[in-house]
Amino acid sequence: MSNDKYPEHPILVVDDEESILLSIDTTLQLAGISNVITCSDSRQVMGITRKKPPCVILLDLNMPHVDGDALLDQIQHQLPNTPVIIITGRIDAETAVNCMKSGAFDYIVKPVDENRLVASVKKSLLYSELHRENLALKEKLRNQETERPEAFKDIISHSAKMETIFNYTISVAPTSQPVLIRGETGTGKELMARAIHALSKATGDFIAVNVAGLDDNMFSDTLFGHTKGAFTGADSNRAGLIERAANGTLFLDEIGDLNSSSQIKLLRLLQEKEYLPIGLDQYRKSTARIITSTHVDLWKLQRDGIFREDLHYRLRTHRITLPPLRERKEDLLILCNYFAQNAAISLDKKCPSFPPEMIPLLSTYNFPGNIRELQAMIFDAIAQNSNGILPLTSMRRHISREKSERITTDSIPITFADPLPTLKEATRLLISEAMERSENNQSIAATMLGISQQALSKRLKNIESE
Repeated sequence: MSNDKYPEHPILVVDDEESILLSIDTTLQLAGISNVITCSDSRQVMGITRKKPPCVILLDLNMPHVDGDALLDQIQHQLPNTPVIIITGRIDAETAVNCMKSGAFDYIVKPVDENRLVASVKKSLLYSELHRENLALKEKLRNQETERPEAFKDIISHSAKMETIFNYTISVAPTSQPVLIRGETGTGKELMARAIHALSKATGDFIAVNVAGLDDNMFSDTLFGHTKGAFTGADSNRAGLIERAANGTLFLDEIGDLNSSSQIKLLRLLQEKEYLPIGLDQYRKSTARIITSTHVDLWKLQRDGIFREDLHYRLRTHRITLPPLRERKEDLLILCNYFAQNAAISLDKKCPSFPPEMIPLLSTYNFPGNIRELQAMIFDAIAQNSNGILPLTSMRRHISREKSERITTDSIPITFADPLPTLKEATRLLISEAMERSENNQSIAATMLGISQQALSKRLKNIESE
């Protein structure tokens, strides 16, 4: 028979009334939470925490010697990431607000409701586990950073897919051949291009330009430059980006939008390593490596006659396809932590902790804007944060708004069975799928289904009673 206690680190319950300590201890033990320490003397609390750091603290507010408010301040200072659940006999809204502003994770009103107590403790345990996982991921990332080249320092990931891409990038970076980077908007194509440049040990600069919207004249002038008097307004010689990228890298973003005339000029640049500035009749040699990127399918553009086949093959000597965020959701936590720290520094705020339901909530979302969208969501949440735990209000609002804007009659990805299920059967299946994807979190499942939590709870009760 195992003597292992759960959780691994103890739960500390502090109250000057022995009867309440016994009641809470008994309730938690019956719920399978066996590693509980009780304390009736508030003067001993900090000593206990130093000897046996708890994973959760339940703290009474009104006690002799050292009251709960003073203890909460000490705990926040010495154990800033330990969730504290306040136990109070006061039920007014002001007390609740003050508790949360002081950094409390939750509060419970006396007399303690057993179901409310267990639910709150389990939620705080999830929070503690998330924090420990966060620390472990930070350590893993630090170890990876010591193994990975410095060139990848701005690409935050521990995804197996990304690790494969890193290894491939390391192998092709030293060559002078073109690289085509494919990926949806916001997946980090320019970051990857910069990493290739850094790994190549090129002595020249990295020069980036978005070619979308450039007509042929603008493309030629931007890339190849012009001589004085080449056209009206050309008052002096101007070097193009090709010249500025000599012995370095020229990164052409959104190459799929390049017009047909400019495609011919780019093809010559790749084939002959030469270009013609506007106003000259003699070609110049280029020593810049070409890296391109696109979010569109160049094969389709090639089949449609929009993109040249010979140019496509020249560009894709080496190919890198960056996965969308929805295919690397194991990176959500580490990306959130990275963006939260940067946002906190930018906004001159203390970096908040993440609530346990945050990652399950984000995992239900497809992120059409990918990593850039996640970064904006985290920044917005940090900007609105006023206590120690990041609020999810703005994230829920963003997800709901994006889903409502994208769902149209012809875009809902549903394959209907034959025969069709009844509305009752379809509703049951849809709710079951939402609950599974949300890990049985009703609030998140309700957001996915586009209904209120109360409405979902009522439907679940109806299903159970059938």
